[in-house]
Amino acid sequence: MEQPQIIQLPKIQDPRGNLTFIQNGNAIPFDIKRVFWIYDVPGGEIRGGHALKTQHEIIISLSGSFDVVITLPNGQNQKFTLNRSYFGLYIPANHWRHMENFSTNAVSLHLCNDAFDENDYSRDLNAYLNQ
Repeated sequence: MEQPQIIQLPKIQDPRGNLTFIQNGNAIPFDIKRVFWIYDVPGGEIRGGHALKTQHEIIISLSGSFDVVITLPNGQNQKFTLNRSYFGLYIPANHWRHMENFSTNAVSLHLCNDAFDENDYSRDLNAYLNQ
């Protein structure tokens, strides 16, 4: 998986409510080393705005909806709307991303293949586009 893409997570349907799970070695292309979530985003705010140099990430909408905009090194954008908790957006290393258009009470879950390391972040879009 070298390009950002939607992956379907396991979904167990039940009349009492559905269940989706994530475990290492199942449905995702890496072992999980870090998990975080974003919530209570004020209307009109943008989150993200960086590329991870070596880390891979999956973003899932646990509640509500939001858009993830991927900027490719050639400047072209791809937009993914996340609004189902059984779909995740896989983002390989070295892909610029930002999140926008958060609905009320949206919660995004982020799964990463490595621990936080500020040195892994590329936070200058112009430098990213000119690499």
